[in-house]
Amino acid sequence: MKAAIEKSIPVNKPRTTQKKYVKKEAVYSILLLISLLFLWEFLSRIGVFHPLILPAPSLVLVATFELITAGYFYPHFGVTLYETIAGFFIGSFLALILGIIVSSNQTLYKVLNPFIVAFQVIPKIALAPIFITWFGFGPTAKVVMAITLCFFPTFVNTVVGLKSVDEESRLLFQSMVASKRDVFLKLSLPTALPFIFAGLKSSLTFALIGAIVGEFVGANEGLGMLLDTFNFQLDMASVYALIIVLSIIGLVLYLLIEWLDRKIVFWGDRDKIN
Repeated sequence: MKAAIEKSIPVNKPRTTQKKYVKKEAVYSILLLISLLFLWEFLSRIGVFHPLILPAPSLVLVATFELITAGYFYPHFGVTLYETIAGFFIGSFLALILGIIVSSNQTLYKVLNPFIVAFQVIPKIALAPIFITWFGFGPTAKVVMAITLCFFPTFVNTVVGLKSVDEESRLLFQSMVASKRDVFLKLSLPTALPFIFAGLKSSLTFALIGAIVGEFVGANEGLGMLLDTFNFQLDMASVYALIIVLSIIGLVLYLLIEWLDRKIVFWGDRDKIN
């Protein structure tokens, strides 16, 4: 009798959720990274990789520690971070404003779009010497370089997002005698926000690239200038260390935008990925 009752009672068995799969895949990724680092270290130790071409991970780790503890590092770090963030905010703001304007006026979009596309296809490295000539070797030229790189992704995603509004929903709002402001704030903007944040994530990465490229071409401060200096000195361990630092900067900034995306676009179903 007791056994029959126990069988009749539903048992909540733990289900394999996507989070478990994500954790499992994360463990595999970490194990793969560790294996590759050990292989890299081993091949470097036996002389397969020359230190000037591919220094051992242990040497890169030591160089990274020396770099982040050096007194000269943080002023250069601050300059590059300022150039990246300033270029990102200015470029994204201009892209958002222009994207909103042209998406609401089809004629204006057709007139301006060829010029925007033509400017986008120009190799931005070719513009760096011009900006250096115009604005000098200070941060301003690098900020402008960051703006030119990060503008287009946000602009395109803003226009695409605003144009992806369902026509039936728009007609419903119009039938309820909603004002243009209400249609924009309560329908168009919420629909476009996932697209806009996708553009912002790309733009932030491009802003960092723009700042570094500008510092390569001509600068007296910044992480790009340090990278160029280490490369000239053939200090490859420090070059790789600086690349790691730049990767971490880009990752942290990206995660901040991702966090804002999840907080603002809270209705987005990001876990529905198989």
